[in-house]
Amino acid sequence: MVVIDEEPTDERFGSTPEKRPIKTYLDYGIIPVDKTRGPTSHEVVAWVRRMIGIEKAGHSGTLDPGVSGLLPIGLGQATKALTLLLMFPKEYWGVMRIHSSVPREIVDSVIKDFRGEIYQRPPQRSSVRRDTRTRKVYELEIVEQEGNLFLIRCLCEAGTYIRKLFYDIGEVLGVGATMVELRRTKVGPIEEKDGFATLHELNDAIHRMKNGDENGIRNAVRPVERYLEQMKKVVIKDSAVDAICHGAKLAIPGILSVSEGVKKGDTAVILTGKGELVALAEALLATPEMVEAKKGLAFSVNRVIMTAGTYPRLWKKEPEKKQEAPPPSPSA
Repeated sequence: MVVIDEEPTDERFGSTPEKRPIKTYLDYGIIPVDKTRGPTSHEVVAWVRRMIGIEKAGHSGTLDPGVSGLLPIGLGQATKALTLLLMFPKEYWGVMRIHSSVPREIVDSVIKDFRGEIYQRPPQRSSVRRDTRTRKVYELEIVEQEGNLFLIRCLCEAGTYIRKLFYDIGEVLGVGATMVELRRTKVGPIEEKDGFATLHELNDAIHRMKNGDENGIRNAVRPVERYLEQMKKVVIKDSAVDAICHGAKLAIPGILSVSEGVKKGDTAVILTGKGELVALAEALLATPEMVEAKKGLAFSVNRVIMTAGTYPRLWKKEPEKKQEAPPPSPSA
């Protein structure tokens, strides 16, 4: 981070993400749910909403009923930040069955051809228009083989259909292929090694929370800020927070520090001095320009996350201009 100004944050307002009171903690939380095979993604979200007793929840990246694994669910204000997860690659582990035996070296060769940028047309049962589009496959490898069954790991761009990928591999092989099973293990910074929460674990944590034990729910629900490490950031002064919460653009005098390498047009997250997510923004200047300039606008706000009033209002609203009285009409 490049420091532009220094100013302490007032401990009377806001809170570090991990130490928020439980009600606020849930309102800015993301649950990395371990979805089982069977229910739809929308059903899982509805169950979570009822279990916790909140009005607003949403998910990022739909999983088909037959697919298991990571389903990130945002709660309350955190639902507004779920679009950030669509910017990151996703990892899947799937079992592909080819319909007739093919020498392993040929399968390896075809798999290699599907790395990089590929063309895909969404399957007929998809919820999007079936237009041919390009998607990037960053990593694609055969982990294990047993007969005509292949365990495959795939790291790809959001919006890649793995079922269609396996089908297309089968077409190139000339024997056809089917997806037998699929599990999502990673969405950007959310990884299986850090632990997902099953619905049973979440339900148990909620029960214990109602009896005064918050440890379980704070482990199942993670602050949205935990998953912003890979994002470009700008830290602002307390005095600028409430203005941003009302949709104002961020001016250079309100900035404490900014990530190195920010370019005009980059997406960035606006944070308080305590590390709280305030808003998603678009850079109007590059980092060197922000450092050199003393005034001017640096970021435009795309989406406000923090509730207005969390920090005191220290900005003044421009007075409305009085309309001049119209000139008297000429007498007849």
